[in-house]
Amino acid sequence: MSDSNSAPFALGIRCNNDDITAIEYLAPCAAQVPQSLLAKEAVRQFNAWFADPAFVFGLPLAPAGTPFQRRVWEAIAAIPSGDTQSYGALATQIGSGPRAVGNACGANPYPLVVPCHRVIAADRGLGGFARQRGGFLLEVKRWLLQHERH
Repeated sequence: MSDSNSAPFALGIRCNNDDITAIEYLAPCAAQVPQSLLAKEAVRQFNAWFADPAFVFGLPLAPAGTPFQRRVWEAIAAIPSGDTQSYGALATQIGSGPRAVGNACGANPYPLVVPCHRVIAADRGLGGFARQRGGFLLEVKRWLLQHERH
């Protein structure tokens, strides 16, 4: 799906009949018509988030990740829209290290729904995003944070 409200990205949604299995940030592209009821619901919820970044997602996510990654993603999901938390603070909260938290963020299969963009470097810089330290995805992170602060 692509947003017409100036987002510098499109979202790719993969799902089966019961669960979302992956979400990806894509370069802007033409939207495709959702083929299933779940895909249509995902598009509806993403559009609701673009209209109001305080929107709370209610999508069924396929089980994924290690127990540690799931703990990190659960902590990330608790960060309110418009707020951020450092990798180190999140690590302290769950009894881990910042690098392990960063690795779990990079492995997140459900970005935006599990808002790993809200986790930033301790010096208040952006840090990385989806295992990248620059380029397209870092611009996506910058846009997401700005969108949520409005």
